[in-house]
Amino acid sequence: MKNYLTIKNISIIAILGALGAVLMLFDFPIAIAPSFYKLDLGDLPCLIGAFALGPVGAFLIQVIKIVVKLLMKPTSSAFVGEFAAFISSCSYCVTAALIYQRNKTRKNAVIALAVASAAMALVSCLANYFIIIPAYVQLYKMPLEAIISMGNAIFPVVKDKLSFVLCCVLPFNLIKALIVDVLTFVLYKHVSPLLKQ
Repeated sequence: MKNYLTIKNISIIAILGALGAVLMLFDFPIAIAPSFYKLDLGDLPCLIGAFALGPVGAFLIQVIKIVVKLLMKPTSSAFVGEFAAFISSCSYCVTAALIYQRNKTRKNAVIALAVASAAMALVSCLANYFIIIPAYVQLYKMPLEAIISMGNAIFPVVKDKLSFVLCCVLPFNLIKALIVDVLTFVLYKHVSPLLKQ
């Protein structure tokens, strides 16, 4: 660990974490989920860092990203949104790093991105079902039925928490992952020489 935390690596982690925090500020809703689910590109610098620095770097970038984001824009969700972003993003970027580090080829990068996207979608669904949605219900005194009705307004098949997670949360995270995957795949080879200098 001592050899890993060089001045160069610490600088890259700090820069990518701060860049991720800035990108988190430019979030926007998409039509397949209620408006409190917002898409941002904050995972893009982390995923690039994950490929360059491995799983430890990916984790540290995520920590810095959330801390810096909270310094720039305090929580509006009693830290529920930040917690959700942290666990889903860590599962995404750390998984990608673990797979890519074994064999740094173009083909393995595609496999790493695909598996990481699936991991993030799964973790997000489980976290929403067991932690995030119940936390919103408790902290905001928002009835679960109100959240389900927001999903039902988009997809009439949404009738309960499970169908909400499967119809709104799952596709939301898969779309987010697909966008970040494509951008990472296109940008990484152009950015990686800068990270190695």
